[in-house]
Amino acid sequence: MGIIDDLKLLKEIIWYNPSYTRFDDVKYNLPITLEDVLDAEARLKRFAPYLEKIFPEVENGIIESPISRINNMKNRMEKDFDTKIYGKILLKRDDLLPIAGSIKARGGIYEVLKHAEELALKENLISLDDDYRKFDNKEIREFFSQYTIQVGSTGNLGLSIGTISAKVGFNVIVHMSSDAKQWKKDMLREKGVKVVEYSSDYSKAVEEGRRLSYNDPKSYFIDDENSRDLFLGYAVGGIRVKRQLEDMGIIVDKEHPLFIYLPCGVGGGPGGVAYGLKLMYGNNVHCFFAEPTRSPAMLLGLATGKHDEISVEDIGLDNKTEADGLAVGRASAFVGKIMEKILTGAYTIEDQKLYVFLKELYYEENIFLEPSALAGFLGPILTSEKYKNENIVHMCWATGGSLVPKESRGKFLTMK
Repeated sequence: MGIIDDLKLLKEIIWYNPSYTRFDDVKYNLPITLEDVLDAEARLKRFAPYLEKIFPEVENGIIESPISRINNMKNRMEKDFDTKIYGKILLKRDDLLPIAGSIKARGGIYEVLKHAEELALKENLISLDDDYRKFDNKEIREFFSQYTIQVGSTGNLGLSIGTISAKVGFNVIVHMSSDAKQWKKDMLREKGVKVVEYSSDYSKAVEEGRRLSYNDPKSYFIDDENSRDLFLGYAVGGIRVKRQLEDMGIIVDKEHPLFIYLPCGVGGGPGGVAYGLKLMYGNNVHCFFAEPTRSPAMLLGLATGKHDEISVEDIGLDNKTEADGLAVGRASAFVGKIMEKILTGAYTIEDQKLYVFLKELYYEENIFLEPSALAGFLGPILTSEKYKNENIVHMCWATGGSLVPKESRGKFLTMK
């Protein structure tokens, strides 16, 4: 049986990319450069004083998350899955990212700030040499109130963009799919964001949001499927990991490879992070995307080479998963084409295992993540079947969870 047959049968599989190529042989042919990512990081630094002013919880105005060692969790996983995991396991805590509590705080906040900077520079409201705390004044906020930001989302991207856009002064409309959790819609409305709900899936919410935005000359659509700026915001996170690991005394080189496991929906967040990591580590980092068995959009697009020209519904899957941020039927072609030769692989995970990992992590490490953020944990178990190297550094990327309400947490922790 082929890989598509396995996907149709909702099997948990790992796919190793047959087109994977040495990074030095492909990086000059990719549409994003290291200079582009460094320019994005410089922009975020310009906005740091402003972010610290309007969000005091953002230390030094830098939106970043810690890396945790999770030795207890590793021992629990080995016991429960009767598997030896070679090397150590770390957890990248994007669930703790300030402002939006998820990986989407990286790309979403970056793109909104870039748009705000461009508008303000055009109107001579600010110069690149100014103290960007100047953005927090009545005149500039009133100027931004003429403009609208729109986005289609399953939840976390909408939270990210809605929160920062409203604070900057923009009008905001978030088009949310049927998969989005009610508490995320409620939280956005409390922040003054207009939420438009759809009975269909993510792709329809994006399509409709894009159409409505393009009909309004003062509306700016943040396109999760095709945005270069979202990608750049995420990529900054990838290059910061290098500094963090160095500070922790963790070596990454040919003998000590880094394996990263990224939950994947449409692809922007994991794609940007993976690209930033490849820029830093080249062939010494191996990135894997993790997707629900019912929504393997990126794996399907990459394995067939069709990218956004094929959806999970085309192979008989229903795209219904508790991992709301990963409930995407059709992947981003922009991201898929960048990943074609630099992604080591992808795998699928059934929803039930998300809850197994959720509970194990909570009881072993006192860390709560939302279900979609646990997709990365199956990765070290699967890759240890092939890579038996005690020097491997595994890193699961925790994409969200800190904003989940207490009642929802209790529900997740008791699910079977």
